[in-house]
This record gives sequence, C-alpha cells and structure tokens, in this order.
Amino acid sequence: MTITSIFIIVIAVGSVIAGILLIKQSASKFHLSDEQKNKVETRKAEQIKKDQEQE
Repeated sequence: MTITSIFIIVIAVGSVIAGILLIKQSASKFHLSDEQKNKVETRKAEQIKKDQEQE
C-alpha cells in the first residue's frame, strides 16, 4: 500500500467516525409541557378517528 492509499483510508474512516459522533451529539431528547402533550394527544385521537371513518 502506498502512502496515498493509507492517507485516503484514514480520511474516510475519520469522516465516518466524525459523522457518527456529530449525530450522537446532536441527538437529544426534548421535553414537552403539559399543554403540548395534551395537544399531541388530542391530535392523535382526531387522526385515529379520521382513519377509522375512512375505512
């Protein structure tokens, strides 16, 4: 293997690892307020009702 191919492999592996670490860092849980949770549940119930009516 030449130095160039080793360099390219190191760059490729480094890019993959950097991408994985970036995704891990940016993935965070979010917290909803009680009002937002209620809106989500209401919307979910409406969608289920619509789906049942369409069937």
